[in-house]
Amino acid sequence: MFNHIMIGTNDIEKSKAFYEKVLAVLGGRGAIDNTSASGHQRAIFIHDGNTFMLTQPIDGEAATCANGMTIGFKCNSPEQVKELHDVAVANGATSIEGPPGPRDAGQLGIMHLSYFRDLDGHKICGIHREA
Repeated sequence: MFNHIMIGTNDIEKSKAFYEKVLAVLGGRGAIDNTSASGHQRAIFIHDGNTFMLTQPIDGEAATCANGMTIGFKCNSPEQVKELHDVAVANGATSIEGPPGPRDAGQLGIMHLSYFRDLDGHKICGIHREA
């Protein structure tokens, strides 16, 4: 359904370095640097058929995070959910919504979740759903 997710950043190099460490937990490789036709810098991460992009805002305004928005990265195990969180926090993220761990999601079953805010305040989730 989705082609890509792109979020804005106020410091492309710092954000790129952050996500290179965090996404390595999921098997992601380094970013591809890109300059748009307008001259704005982007960092593109491609892994397992998915694309996650960082960009300098094209309108020239400061990047801000969306209220109510969460980006969830699929993890392969409960341990990977915790590792994603711990690597993010070790590299400047802020842990939110309690410690990583299992949560009862009603009809969706048990999910292992972790939440943090990245360097620009975007809400990120690590998630593993038990089969």
